[in-house]
Formats: sequence, structure tokens, C-alpha cells
Amino acid sequence: MMKCCCPILVTGGAGFIGSNFVLQWIGLGGRVVNLDLLTYAGNPANLATLENDPRHRMVAGDICDAELVGTLLREHRPRAIVHFAAESHVDRSIAAPDAFIRTNVHGTFTLLEQARIYWSGLDEAEKGAFRFLHVSTDEVYGSLAAEDAAFSETTAYAPNSPYAATKAASDHLARAYFHTYGLPVLTTNCSNNYGPFQFPEKLIPLMILNALEGKRLPVYGDGANVRDWLYVEDHCAAIRTVLEKGRLGETYNIGGNSERANLDVVTAICGVVDELRPNAAMGPRSKLIQFVQDRPGHDRRYAIDASKIGRELAWQPKVRFEDGLRQTVTWYLEHTDWVESVRTGAYRDWIRQNYDERTSQ
Repeated sequence: MMKCCCPILVTGGAGFIGSNFVLQWIGLGGRVVNLDLLTYAGNPANLATLENDPRHRMVAGDICDAELVGTLLREHRPRAIVHFAAESHVDRSIAAPDAFIRTNVHGTFTLLEQARIYWSGLDEAEKGAFRFLHVSTDEVYGSLAAEDAAFSETTAYAPNSPYAATKAASDHLARAYFHTYGLPVLTTNCSNNYGPFQFPEKLIPLMILNALEGKRLPVYGDGANVRDWLYVEDHCAAIRTVLEKGRLGETYNIGGNSERANLDVVTAICGVVDELRPNAAMGPRSKLIQFVQDRPGHDRRYAIDASKIGRELAWQPKVRFEDGLRQTVTWYLEHTDWVESVRTGAYRDWIRQNYDERTSQ
């Protein structure tokens, strides 16, 4: 981590990846101003251990609010912005794309513009030290066939969902602010994250909790869609590395070197839950797997070539998928209070709409 008494501004720092990053950053002695709208996926409970920590300032607010963003920058004078804030669930983007346009496109534009204004007023030393790190996704690259090479930083963009399209737009805005205005931008595109504090609409936590409770395990299509899985703590370490050593204007792909078919992931979850919470009456949880109608435009395969960040910045993922999955299952089993606090009526309505109402295959 960069040694500096100045804080950093983190957007979306109460969400899944953002909260893990904030906890790591402060654990390493840093300071954070945390701007989060605290929607369904932004949970202050993720940061409960920082409640009375003077190094963490929680601000409930919207990245689309230019006045608020500008005020925070002028008041706290951060030496970097790490931009996690985004609507990120593909299924939600299919059902209600307007929220994704607002947050991912307009919100990123507002943040970049306020950062440009703030950065332009810094002295030369402060300008040279400032960074804007934009956190994005591998979904901007589209879908791969089984035989295709993994996504590299030069892969053409081909987003196939409203979510991916809005993240692609935000990536292009970040690139444009570097090339047009000289704003010191860095971009990272990561593969699928998993780990503690992930909202249980996403595959891994949803399947952990359903398996634990003996509910059906809905798997889209034939279950052969492939994703590269990245443990969230590895991702956060990679972001710190890019922030400290990345070349300005560059993009760095971050992956876990762990391609898995969705069905294999769900089956592995069943095995770990069976081991840690055996239930003779229920039997093997794998019997709960049920194939359901696929979602529209479901990309077949994602794979990340992370050789650039390894070659240039000496970063490699440390956590094997099997180890990270066991740690994740254990965390959800040991944090039932957190789980119940996030599974509100609105969450249950969403799960019913998106999964329970899908026809079986």
C-alpha cells in the first residue's frame, strides 16, 4: 500500500468487493472516505468493525450527486479515488436496465468530471501523486467459445447484457478522461469474485444458503456456462498493486486462473456443505440441483488472461479455488445473523421472481 497520510475516496465501499477492500486498506494502516448510496447491496454491517475507527468516514450518498462528490474531494483532499460503485447483477439489468444506465454511466461520468476539476486545482506534486482507479469487469469483452483464447487487455469489447454494456461505457469514459484531459486513470477488469459479504443473489452465496436450508439449487440452462473465479481478497490485493505501481492510462485484467463450469461450482458447494453441515435426513445436497430456463443472452464462457499484471506488476492470485470456496462456505455458515439481516422481504421477492418462477427443464 502507498504510504501517505492523505485518505483515499472509495465509492461503493459498503458493497461486497468494496467493503473487503476498505477493511484490507485500513488494516494496512490507511484512511478511507467511503461514499456509498447504501442500496440493497450496500450494507453498513459489512464494516461494523470500523464503526468507531477514526480512519474510516462513512458517507451515505450518490455518485451522481456532483455537488456532494465535489465537496468531499475539496474537504478531504484524497490522494486517490477507487471506484467500485456500480449496479452489477446481470439478471437485475435485464429486468430494470435504467438503474444501470444511471449508476454505471452517469455516475461514473459525474465522478470523473468532479475528479478532473479537483485534480486540475492541485499543485504539481499532488497532481503527480493522484490516481483514479476504475474497477470494471470481464463481461465487457462478451462471450468466448470453448476453444477461444482468454480475454486480454486488447480483446475487442462486445458486451451482451445491459450490465456489461453500461460497464463498457464507463470504461470508455475513463479512457477518454485520461487521453483527453490527462486525468491519471487506471482501469482493472476482473473475473467473477466470491468470498465474504457477497449479497446472496449471486451464484455462490445463493447456492450455499439454499443447500444449507434444503431448497432447490436452480442452475441456468445446462450448467455448462464457464466462469473464471477470483477470491475477493486476491482481487483487493491486485487493486492495491495497480494503484501503487500501474502505468497511467493502462488497463489490467485480474483473474483467478480458476475456470469452472457453473454446474461444477454448484456440485462443489454441495460437497463442502455436506461435509460441514451433514444432514442424514436431507441426504446429498447435489440431489437439490435443478436445471431451469436459461436467462436471455447468457454468455457461454469468460476467461481472463492475467499475464500482463503478473509480468508488469508481479501480482499473482494466491488462493486456490477449492480453498477459497471452503473459506467462503465457512464464512456464510458462521455469519447467519448477517445473512438474515440482508434477506429482507424485497430480497425474497426478487429471488421468487428471478428463480422460483423459472420453469424447470
